[in-house]
Amino acid sequence: MPKLIMMPPQNAESQDWAHRIQTELPTYDIVLPTTAEEVRQHLPDADAVYGWVSPEQLPLAGNLRWLQNPAAGPFPGYYYPALIEHPVVVCNPRGIYNDHIAQHIMMFVLALARGLPYYMDAQREGIWDKDARKHGYIDLAQATALIVGVGGIGQETARRCDAFGMKVIGVDPRWEYDVPFVEKHEPAALDALLPRADFVIATTPHTPETEGMWNKNRFALMKRTAYFINIGRGKTMRLAELVAALTHGNIAGCGLDVFEVEPLPAESPLWQLPNVLLTPHIAVKDAANVPARRFEILLANARRFAAGEPLRNVVNKAAWY
Repeated sequence: MPKLIMMPPQNAESQDWAHRIQTELPTYDIVLPTTAEEVRQHLPDADAVYGWVSPEQLPLAGNLRWLQNPAAGPFPGYYYPALIEHPVVVCNPRGIYNDHIAQHIMMFVLALARGLPYYMDAQREGIWDKDARKHGYIDLAQATALIVGVGGIGQETARRCDAFGMKVIGVDPRWEYDVPFVEKHEPAALDALLPRADFVIATTPHTPETEGMWNKNRFALMKRTAYFINIGRGKTMRLAELVAALTHGNIAGCGLDVFEVEPLPAESPLWQLPNVLLTPHIAVKDAANVPARRFEILLANARRFAAGEPLRNVVNKAAWY
């Protein structure tokens, strides 16, 4: 009988999920501890955990074989050295956000291409200004999108860009999706590709390799008429260097849903810069079907784990995704 611990804090959702898994898979022993002490009591004979096992808890988990991460992009420190070296298989829910985040990206693409931020500034000032746009209109049918990170979100974004007639270039270290409409490249080619793009769209996770990858050197390689969109992780970009690129006209504008520091400090120049679109890390906020998708992956992996079958969405722990 596999033992699955659903880590605290507990709520109505976790209780409902435990009940549903128990109904579907009655061979499971599912535990919902509410305190750290209860976690310590149950970890020694647990086969699986939903949540996180801390460095202090890991030595107690002598039987742990499957760890289901609730987040596709977890907090810094989720993958620590001892967990990476441990034989436990870690899985995540990647794929559950793809369509919602791709829609958010296209909101940025369309708004920036048409100069919407400039017209919104004029609207707030009550000015009828047909010349409000300070950068040229971009016809998407003649534009190039460079998508850095063509995983689930990236490939959904690529499909939408292609539907608008855009030329789509992709960079990814592991090509998992069939995207025949994307010109494929490895990460080493990124710097050579940046000058070709009208939109640089970052969907990369935060890993040791990607931290700070969007910096002054890369912004300097972009067209002065190009736009930078980041909806991956804020730690992948140096915010001060992005501000400098925008201020000095090295790039035409940006759309950001993630930030190096969150919440974005009130004194950040980004709040007041023209042709900048900011949303406060909410690309999937209020997406009603995301919790159901997260549960379906948990349930599917619970079924596979009990049957001794390969798990879905296995993570390369050393790479953090």
